[in-house]
Amino acid sequence: MQHYPLFVLLGPTASGKTKLAVALAEILDAEILSADSRQVFRGMDIGTGKDLAEYQIQGKQIPYHLIDIKDAGEKYNVNEFKDDFYLAFDGITQRNKLALLCGGTGMYIHALLQDHSYTAIPANEILRPELELLETDLLHRRLMAYRLELRSQADFSSRKRVIRAIEIAEYLQHHELIVPERPLMRPFVVGLTSDVVLRRKRIVDRLELRLKGGMIEEVQSLLARGLSKDMLNFYGLEYKLIGAYLFGEIDYGMLKERLEIEIRQFAKRQMTFFRKMEKDGVRIHWFNTDENSDELLLSVLNLYRQQFNL
Repeated sequence: MQHYPLFVLLGPTASGKTKLAVALAEILDAEILSADSRQVFRGMDIGTGKDLAEYQIQGKQIPYHLIDIKDAGEKYNVNEFKDDFYLAFDGITQRNKLALLCGGTGMYIHALLQDHSYTAIPANEILRPELELLETDLLHRRLMAYRLELRSQADFSSRKRVIRAIEIAEYLQHHELIVPERPLMRPFVVGLTSDVVLRRKRIVDRLELRLKGGMIEEVQSLLARGLSKDMLNFYGLEYKLIGAYLFGEIDYGMLKERLEIEIRQFAKRQMTFFRKMEKDGVRIHWFNTDENSDELLLSVLNLYRQQFNL
């Protein structure tokens, strides 16, 4: 059975993923698929860093997918992402193009590369509130009460994951999980990293540009269109904190300070998740973005061509 190549470019926020992805796509005749859990929403452009102008290079429009496919105010999950990804991936391969997956939502990327079929199991809205009230040791005991084959996927690293494992075990106890047939992929995964101090500077500089570029006004427009404060909190980071500012809960100085801190912490969590992916068997080829951008592009291209004997 044929294995289709998939170029994956991942990295933390403000690492320059989009710019590099577009340069690679132009050279490799690729189409870009976004792996970003918030760029799927229309009207959430500045806060999510869509930077759609970057998809133009040397007068050429690079095709992109999985951006602006949902309305702001809706929700989106990893299983929907997988369905949308495979639909777009099929079209790209039929056009004899290379698929280039680019983003920072590690859970989405990991679910594809590890083929996590359990993402199709829905959240149990009746059971979950009950579980959230239990102490951690009781959650562990409850999970261990299921047969081994029902809890073999369990991850005990956090309460949230134990609760999810219980949901999955409960579902499997009463339902058969039907796994759809998916195309086989041969992934080549590139990760972008940098010196922590330089990463922090990029985050601060980009935040300043976005605030000047209308990020607060973007959130105001979402509220004017009927988006609730609870949904802003659900989308997190910039939307949550700007919402707090617009509702008078924090002042502008506090807004900037907290945004800088929380975005830095978010980038750190992203890197932690990428390292977890490596522990789970995903091979990531790391490149330092502190080097010259032309040299970085050439280094990535050379390694990709070596891997695929191009």
